[in-house]
Amino acid sequence: MIVFRIATIALAVLAALACGSSSPPSSGTSHAGSSPGMSSAMPGMNMGGQGNGLASSVDGFTFASSISTLAPGTAQDYRFRIMGQAGRPHTTFSVDQTKLMHFYAIRADLTGYRHLHPSMASDGTWSTALPLKDPGPYRVFASFIAKDSAGKDHPLVLSRELMVPGSYQPVSLPPPSESAEVDGYLLTLQGQMMHGMSMPFTVRVTRGGQPVADLEPYLDTYAHVTAFRSPNLAFTHLHPEEKAQAGGHGGPQLTFDSELPEAGDYRLFVQFQTQGQLHTGTLTVRAG
Repeated sequence: MIVFRIATIALAVLAALACGSSSPPSSGTSHAGSSPGMSSAMPGMNMGGQGNGLASSVDGFTFASSISTLAPGTAQDYRFRIMGQAGRPHTTFSVDQTKLMHFYAIRADLTGYRHLHPSMASDGTWSTALPLKDPGPYRVFASFIAKDSAGKDHPLVLSRELMVPGSYQPVSLPPPSESAEVDGYLLTLQGQMMHGMSMPFTVRVTRGGQPVADLEPYLDTYAHVTAFRSPNLAFTHLHPEEKAQAGGHGGPQLTFDSELPEAGDYRLFVQFQTQGQLHTGTLTVRAG
């Protein structure tokens, strides 16, 4: 389980006594839906309190694609559009962490994680090569900031179901853990995660027992963390407090602000870069 600081526990207890039990976030700029083999999702909000990402349409913006299946293994081209409030393909977006579009794929058992950055054609069609090697039900997410005709930004996460045909053999979710190894690096988490309230946590990066302080900028930060809830795949992007400096380095300890849409078990995907190589560590955490 995650190591808890005494002060953090005390804060959580006081907050719980003051607020009582928290209910799931309401709809609005939010997302709800269901996937094959997954439970129905509840409306919520993300990206810093704006949703669980499980709807295909929010605020008049719709994630539209004619592709519902992809063959396993081959990196096939996945194409989609964001339909705007006027019912036409939307083409005006604001940059979010150095990209106009962040695209994610995850299988129903929280394996097969992909984080990609599609390119957009002049007609508003986004495309990316999407390699999904294992059969089963997936959900794909489009995370973006749409700018409307009045210049207002709409930060949204929308999603759709995607099936990879074949024999689906789900993998059991690993138990909660405070640490994970990836490519010779050890990631250690400290802090408590709660649903419905913002709680800080830290990720410490070491290698061979020594602190790692040469983390390179990746998407405007020194680490990128995405969380998906089991079993409904509710989406949360956890933002680091420190912004990366051009040519600078980060680590060994990074502080994040977490606000999870629902209680339960989440699979965290921690991405960081060293010497030009991207690493992705995975951990299971439990949110109260």
